[in-house]
Amino acid sequence: MSKAPKVRIVALPRVTLAVVRYGAALALLAAVVGVAAWAVRAPAEPASGGLHGKVHITFKGANKADAAGVVLYLTGFAEPAPARAAELAQRDKRFSSALVPITAGQSVDFPNLDPVFHNVFSPSPVRPFDLGQYRQGESKTKQFPSPGVVDVYCNIHPDMAATILVLPNRRWATSASDGSFESSGIPPGTWSLFAYSRFADKPVRQAVTIQGGKVTELDLTLEEVRNAVPHMNKYGQPYRGEGYR
Repeated sequence: MSKAPKVRIVALPRVTLAVVRYGAALALLAAVVGVAAWAVRAPAEPASGGLHGKVHITFKGANKADAAGVVLYLTGFAEPAPARAAELAQRDKRFSSALVPITAGQSVDFPNLDPVFHNVFSPSPVRPFDLGQYRQGESKTKQFPSPGVVDVYCNIHPDMAATILVLPNRRWATSASDGSFESSGIPPGTWSLFAYSRFADKPVRQAVTIQGGKVTELDLTLEEVRNAVPHMNKYGQPYRGEGYR
């Protein structure tokens, strides 16, 4: 009589209750963390607003027909400077712009486009500098880290004068010939608006309230008192007459 075959029983690894509980705890923790992250997610930033208006310029009591070139800027909030440098070129023994607004931290290129030497400098405490003499086709660059007013001249040509306005943010505008201006992307809030001209004793200041998704309208009047800004050369001495090179 033949024997019945033997059946070998192999024990499977035991999944203990502790392991099951550990896995369930991990799943619960992941779910809680996910819910918490959703709950504390930062709300969307409020919509920005805009500014539109007109600046009127008077000179010795009379309205000026051309109101171009006034810079309107806001203070009360800061923004990072753009990576691109601004430019203040030298052409026909003049600066390419009399008033250049930039953001604190931004650089300015000073290319010489004239067939003569220039020596750009500034005695302004905010950012004193002296680029030295350089010829046509060359350019120098300067960074402006702090807000303020930087008057710029040429040590060779006395009629060359400009101003760099170093501002805390990028929400500035320059008036058109009819005095109109506009600015967008302004964060909601109440800020100080300034209207700046090189030929006024001081800028005009006005508080403005910006609401998200809306454009604030306003008019300003700025009094200019001069047509030129007298200055000395970089040594603090009078110029030797009209440009000598």
